[in-house]
Amino acid sequence: MAKTKAEKITSIEEEIRQLENRRRQLVQEQKAQERKDRTKRLCRRMGLFESLVPDSIPLTDEQFKTFLEKTVMTDPARRILDGMTARNAPTAPAQGAETAAQGNTARRQNRPYSPRGRRRRGH
Repeated sequence: MAKTKAEKITSIEEEIRQLENRRRQLVQEQKAQERKDRTKRLCRRMGLFESLVPDSIPLTDEQFKTFLEKTVMTDPARRILDGMTARNAPTAPAQGAETAAQGNTARRQNRPYSPRGRRRRGH
């Protein structure tokens, strides 16, 4: 049975619509997995942090932020972090592809920065 050109066009348009829906579904699943992975990573890391620094548990969010800014933003801490990230550089492209897909940019700089990746005022 030969299809008319109009039937073929309709069939192709339907296939395109189905593929677009499938693509949207896969993108949603990918984003959901990325959120789950991030939540798992945050919980694991904060659990580790609280086990190493249990005195930080009763701090308010503002106090905790101040604590992190005054400890993590120091030159010795930055040098340690820069050294560790430099050692991870050979594996970074595989991991970097994930973060690039999320639109994240690298924050690794040799200057003080805030937890949100912006340069701190007065520095």
